Amino acid sequence: VEVPVAKQVQVPMIQKVQKVVDVPQIEIEEQVVEVPVAKHVHVPMIQKVQKIVDVPQIEIEEQVVEVPVAKQVQVPMIQKVQKVVDVPQIEIEEQVVEVPVAKHVHVPMIQKVQKIVDVPQIEIEEQVVEVPVAK
Repeated sequence: VEVPVAKQVQVPMIQKVQKVVDVPQIEIEEQVVEVPVAKHVHVPMIQKVQKIVDVPQIEIEEQVVEVPVAKQVQVPMIQKVQKVVDVPQIEIEEQVVEVPVAKHVHVPMIQKVQKIVDVPQIEIEEQVVEVPVAK
């Protein structure tokens, strides 16, 4: 793996230098001249006046840019090889088994209740009555 290298470049600063430049100025001077045609002509006068002008300085900036390099890499080829595999066969045997079904049957419960009952006792009195027989 390549690690990019950081380089420092000194960049010059912009300096302002004053420069004296001669700039021509126009001065107008009027003069009355008597001409038989009676025409006034104004003739401009050229005068030189100095003026200070800021002239920008040209500065060159350089910058180092890392350019990536294209590399060729050898990639191994992939080969496909067929392999014979024995797969075991599965045999399914089905058998019907009867499963008893549990049924819910409601059976009434028998309750024994004791009840005391007065049973009247019958006394049998036998009397022998003689009945006269008519002859």
